[in-house]
Amino acid sequence: MRNYIILNGISSQTISGLLIQSLSPISKPRIRMQIEEIDGRDGDIITPLGYGAYDKEISIGLYGNFDIDEVIKYFDSKGTIIFSNEPDKYYNYEIIEQIDFERLIRFRTANVKIHVQPFKYSAEDNQKVFNITSENSLEIRNTGNIYSRPVLTITGTGTIDLYLNDIQLFAINMGSYTSITIDTNNMNAYNGTTLLNRNVAGSYDNFKLNVGKNIISWSGSITQIEIDNYSRWI
Repeated sequence: MRNYIILNGISSQTISGLLIQSLSPISKPRIRMQIEEIDGRDGDIITPLGYGAYDKEISIGLYGNFDIDEVIKYFDSKGTIIFSNEPDKYYNYEIIEQIDFERLIRFRTANVKIHVQPFKYSAEDNQKVFNITSENSLEIRNTGNIYSRPVLTITGTGTIDLYLNDIQLFAINMGSYTSITIDTNNMNAYNGTTLLNRNVAGSYDNFKLNVGKNIISWSGSITQIEIDNYSRWI
């Protein structure tokens, strides 16, 4: 099967004359480390600082009646990318380094470095919507291989206390809003383009969905909870 990529929902196979000749192998992101040497102590102290972003390099080519302007426009982008050797996952990406389009036109081939963030997400099912009737808890399962930091959209009224695995992490004041979105990864609360961080008090950093089963519960009036990015992989 021919290699392809999908940038922001647009497949490279729809770009006239563009070939994806090779893809980077599937790999694990590196762990950033702080290494400290102390006089008088043997060895050193290594402190993990989290997973680092990295580059995935692909080789592209041209054939037939290609449109170089269409190719340039296609790669002048950032957002989400799917690689055909991982068709069920997507990465968040940016293209930072310059692409040698002159070489591409001249030799019909060039390399493109795609800067991806360390985590990948399901391209098939990464959103769940729970319509709440009388219950005050729900189960959400992280099917990935590392903890995730989801985006929650809470629809309700009044004051809501939100718990994860029996630990209260948020106190939400809905105020005059019918819904508030809580982005636990970027540590923001909002409704549309309006920031509502003052309406949400709590611990963004500790709201992590473990691999496997998690229980979200609450006190207060909630009619719907939407959860995005609940599964995550490295």
